[in-house]
Amino acid sequence: MKPGSDDLRPTAVLVGAAHWHAPLYLDGLSRRFRVAAVQDADLAVAEGVAARLGASATSDVDAALDHDGIDVAFVLSPHHQMLADARRLIRRRLPFVIEKPAGVGLRELRQLEEEARSAEVAVTVALVQRGAPIDSWLRQAGDIVYERMAFVAGPAHRYRRNGNPWMLDPTLSGGGSLMNLGPHFVDMALRHIGQPADVVRRRSAALHGEGVDDHATLVLSTPTGREAIVEVGYAFPDSPLKRYCSFTAAGTRGFASIDTTGNASFTDISGVTTTATLEVDSDPLYERLVDDVADTLASGFSGMSTLAELLSTMELIWSPEEDTAGRHG
Repeated sequence: MKPGSDDLRPTAVLVGAAHWHAPLYLDGLSRRFRVAAVQDADLAVAEGVAARLGASATSDVDAALDHDGIDVAFVLSPHHQMLADARRLIRRRLPFVIEKPAGVGLRELRQLEEEARSAEVAVTVALVQRGAPIDSWLRQAGDIVYERMAFVAGPAHRYRRNGNPWMLDPTLSGGGSLMNLGPHFVDMALRHIGQPADVVRRRSAALHGEGVDDHATLVLSTPTGREAIVEVGYAFPDSPLKRYCSFTAAGTRGFASIDTTGNASFTDISGVTTTATLEVDSDPLYERLVDDVADTLASGFSGMSTLAELLSTMELIWSPEEDTAGRHG
């Protein structure tokens, strides 16, 4: 909150305005925060977003953070810059929200989690599927034993069009579809079936031939035989439909399923089936995230996702032997 201001909203800065998710934050930011500054390495991009938010624009992260009375930062930097930008915030003791994966490999993410924890700086992560309609519907199955989640988005070359070509270089992005789309669903799987003892990863770039995977499958198995299968990809065509998705869960109370159009069904253990139509588009979840950040800022983001939880997720996505140098995605 800016000292001496009549505007009682917390004061925020946005770091990394060219990120493809940035437009999804803007309505929430304009409602719940007074945005002091918008940063992007491309000043024209920062200026365009800043104009919508009534904020100043800069290409320099420190200049954005030098504004008085900043309460929180939203960090949407390119992945290879996330650790450096987050460290700037930690040094200033500023709470922040960060997009996954918060770095380009496990070493960076572990450093960030440790440094933020040691400095007692509050951090939350944009794992927006938590508590969303898909998550809530699947949980009707009760104690989940078997789960399958598929989320296949548009082709990887869209990142060239939307101003994020670095996403196609695994040394700058940290990987491909598994790194980018997988965290939402691996995080859900961990919360649904528990910590796996066995992990099988399969990745391919065969469809589009880019430097990052455009299809990936992860099979997670627990010591008690619970299993979650996560399929993600950049294999869907450019289309107003945006993506293919499908979800199922079998558990102690029954079987839940959801398809691409949001048609959902749940059959309980007595054989009774109920149906509903859900919103499966993930875009609106980012405005909800901004609301949650505003509501929990004073408590240090109590109840929201943490860097430690993101680390648990990324330890399943990034294999331990991988190094950012030479990563194929």
